[in-house]
Amino acid sequence: MSVDTRLRDKAERLRALHRPGQPLVLVNVWDCASARLLESAGAPAIATTSAGVAFACGYPDGQRIPRERMLEEVGQICGAVSVPVTADLESGYGDSAESLRRTVNGMLDAGAVGLNLEDHSGGPTDPLVELELQLDKIRAVREAGSARGVPIVLNARTDSYLRGLGSPEEMFDETIRRGEAYRDAGADCVFVPGVRDPAVVGEIVKRLACPVNALAVAGSPPIAELARLGVARVSLGSGPMRAAMTAFRRVAEEVLSKGTYSGLGGIVSHAEMNALMSREAR
Repeated sequence: MSVDTRLRDKAERLRALHRPGQPLVLVNVWDCASARLLESAGAPAIATTSAGVAFACGYPDGQRIPRERMLEEVGQICGAVSVPVTADLESGYGDSAESLRRTVNGMLDAGAVGLNLEDHSGGPTDPLVELELQLDKIRAVREAGSARGVPIVLNARTDSYLRGLGSPEEMFDETIRRGEAYRDAGADCVFVPGVRDPAVVGEIVKRLACPVNALAVAGSPPIAELARLGVARVSLGSGPMRAAMTAFRRVAEEVLSKGTYSGLGGIVSHAEMNALMSREAR
């Protein structure tokens, strides 16, 4: 299979943006319009939100959207922008290394050069994927990228904190156990959503000794503090999409209940949106 030098170059650009203490800030997008708006604001890279894409397509979060539909949406976003794109592909849409290889090849065909891979199983009694299986998945991502000549930027997510699995000490220990294993298996960055305590964030960064991704939500430490703690990547997940839907609901509720339109004041102009959608991606 021939090497796609364009994708290889984008992957290298994306990896270079992961600098501990100078974090890559990702305001996750869910469609072409949000991607182009973000690129026009100066973002050096684009990250998708799996939940946001699923919601926009009429599916609940949790790997309920079909793989093919998710990859189709990722492809549309990649085609709309010129900067590198990293795709949130949930748990990889399969429970085997072979299924991961299919997902990764579809992702590369879509034009993305990075991916989030989470270890949430979706099961109520055993909520995290068994460690060895997750390591097999990570290795499969690396192998699939190497076969295409693309050094995929793999952001390995562990959900101990996000799911509240145990005491604070147990969540920390499991995060370090899995994070170290993911790093050693080939992950470029370890994503630990659900942590807001600066002291805990700093200790995770210190212990893992690799690029760490923090999820920013209301109440999270500001970017400057996360940078001081050594975080290399900050993402907003589905928050921006849900914020946009909140604004839409407020407009709808106001016009339907009051017959007024204050929510339409100060919005992006039709001309600006039209210009963004009219240009070709560089």
